[in-house]
Amino acid sequence: MNIHEHQAKEVLKKYGANVPNGYFALNIKDLVEKAKNLNTEKYVLKAQIHAGGRGKGGGVKIIDNLQDLETEASKLLGKNLVTHQTGPSGREVKRLYVEESSNIEREFYLSCLVDRASSKIAFISSDQGGMDIEKVAVETPEKIITTKIDLINEILDDDCEKIINIFGLKNEAKIEAIHLIKSIYKMFIDTDANLVEINPLILTKTNSVVCLDAKMNFDSNALFRQSEILKLRDLSEENETEIEASKHDLAYIKLDGSIGCMVNGAGLAMATMDIIKLYGEEPANFLDVGGGASKEKVSAAFKLILSDANVKGILINIFGGIMRCDVLAQGVVDAAKEINISVPLVVRLAGTNFKEGKEILKKSGLKIIPAENLDDAAKKIVEAIR
Repeated sequence: MNIHEHQAKEVLKKYGANVPNGYFALNIKDLVEKAKNLNTEKYVLKAQIHAGGRGKGGGVKIIDNLQDLETEASKLLGKNLVTHQTGPSGREVKRLYVEESSNIEREFYLSCLVDRASSKIAFISSDQGGMDIEKVAVETPEKIITTKIDLINEILDDDCEKIINIFGLKNEAKIEAIHLIKSIYKMFIDTDANLVEINPLILTKTNSVVCLDAKMNFDSNALFRQSEILKLRDLSEENETEIEASKHDLAYIKLDGSIGCMVNGAGLAMATMDIIKLYGEEPANFLDVGGGASKEKVSAAFKLILSDANVKGILINIFGGIMRCDVLAQGVVDAAKEINISVPLVVRLAGTNFKEGKEILKKSGLKIIPAENLDDAAKKIVEAIR
């Protein structure tokens, strides 16, 4: 689950990190009124969307006075902001954030994430923070260091020093940076975060270490024990179909292709998507119904796929282990009777009760194309939509 920059800064502030004073608003009048409380020479206006690259996309502006703030805010609110992370369609700006300007001496990059390969927490740091950190990673990777930490209650001072060493800080600034690392580490553990990214982290001309921007992502599987974090969820930033999928505990991600996929198991789902691409088409979604899906859950998954207007055909690929093929088949039949299916449907069943499942599909009267294996299924669905 992602949250907005202003929310991330509030979380950081709660754990003792230094962030600029600022306010968010959903309308222009409220924004300008709140901005009057800021003690600053200039105002920094920021679009709040769940995507990076806002600066390059025109979503961050430095403004001299309240009158100009109102003018620029009016241009930005409701705008479809396009960045390298939104895709060409962009994302509508529905909330704005204004904060005090900072006198920047130097810019750094800092992030903290779960390193699944080593089962450790990784801190990534660089003395080349700012909008072109991706360019730094490609052209001068030696300017980015990674420090991996074993999961412990409190991060050690030695590890903190390794993380910030590349910043070249001294005296009070170094002490502040170490405190920041400890704060981020504690917050990361406490909130079940997957990612914390501060870009840029700055050193001001008064020698303070400040989080000028912040991005956070949390483990959706842990939200049941993170009630305060869950309150920060902005459903307007999420795909409606994915929201509906979460209600049925389905792992669904919308993609841009034309073949809808329903599969049980993430690995099998990835393999199914790969083989569709191998035969020259693109998957319309990632959808994992899980290992023990009920008839109702499968029916809901089927409806989700068919709600996508881009879907020209559907490939259902089930290997029955915990999941019984006859349960899946009945779910498909039930959903098909409620929705008028006008696209080709290929079904491959294998494993537990696959014979019974095939018999249910055969007797349903639906126009279903059976497949013997995954390769056969991919060929048939691609041929069918062409």
